[in-house]
Amino acid sequence: MFNSYGCSFCSNFEYDQGKFDAVLWREGGETIYLRIPFNILTGALDHSNAYIEFGTPYVIKHVVNIGLDYDENSLLTASIGLNQFQEPLDKDGDIRDKSRWVKAGEETIEQVLHSMNELLSA
Repeated sequence: MFNSYGCSFCSNFEYDQGKFDAVLWREGGETIYLRIPFNILTGALDHSNAYIEFGTPYVIKHVVNIGLDYDENSLLTASIGLNQFQEPLDKDGDIRDKSRWVKAGEETIEQVLHSMNELLSA
């Protein structure tokens, strides 16, 4: 259900907590995300009978280096593939017109909640 609204399961998770991310905007190396954290109350994340509780959603901006990485580990990385990702330039970048992105995130959450309510009432 989350996937149909552009929300994907964040790969940084534990079996008792996790996050859903939705890209609200992306240009060049800048991305603004809606992040929806959650905790597992009973069960486990990989079981369909798990009960989850959503935390407070928030908007976050990541700025990544889209150029080549010229640090001392670049040759080692390129030759044997130890590290396929560069560190972000700014993982908590300043968000211009933040109220716009908060509103976009709220609209996405409203759509997901509406779909959940429809599913539960069916």
